[in-house]
Amino acid sequence: MARYDKGHSDATRRHILDVASSRFRESGIAAVGLAGIMAEAGLTNGAFYTHFSSKEDLVRAVLRDALERREQRHKDNLENGVALETVIRDYLSPRHRDRAATGCPTAALVAEIARHPRPTRDTFTAKITDILALMAAQLPRGSADERRRKTIAIYATMVGALQLSRAVNDRQLSDEILENAVEAAVSLAGAR
Repeated sequence: MARYDKGHSDATRRHILDVASSRFRESGIAAVGLAGIMAEAGLTNGAFYTHFSSKEDLVRAVLRDALERREQRHKDNLENGVALETVIRDYLSPRHRDRAATGCPTAALVAEIARHPRPTRDTFTAKITDILALMAAQLPRGSADERRRKTIAIYATMVGALQLSRAVNDRQLSDEILENAVEAAVSLAGAR
């Protein structure tokens, strides 16, 4: 029996997470099978169960990981004084629209997450709550309740507009959706 270096298991788990995250965001959770994930990862199907108990366990791990990375970006933005307007414009950019596999997991997966079991939705809800709090801290003024309400509207606008811009097959309309959503979200943020 071959022995692996310390950390091999963690690296393998990380690789599976990265492949699954990309595939889920690009094609959707339901459309992606474990066999395809493991083949792309260069691993056997049996190796999957060394790291995850089920596909749903993998989905939760992918959500937690991807949303923690998003959360870290928001923390970095806050620490570095990045304006919420900049975050909005970056999120609602054609570049982000065209790169679903590496983009926001919320926009890519939210419709499917609504149909998943409660533990998966609990994972999603906890991370989104953290992200909303970080975004609210970027708003220039208002009480905590006012900033929270505005942030929810801003984030919902951002996610919904990104989803809609990806769904239409008219590039001009897609660009218009993004541009108008930027203006609406920036206005809500009070950045202008």
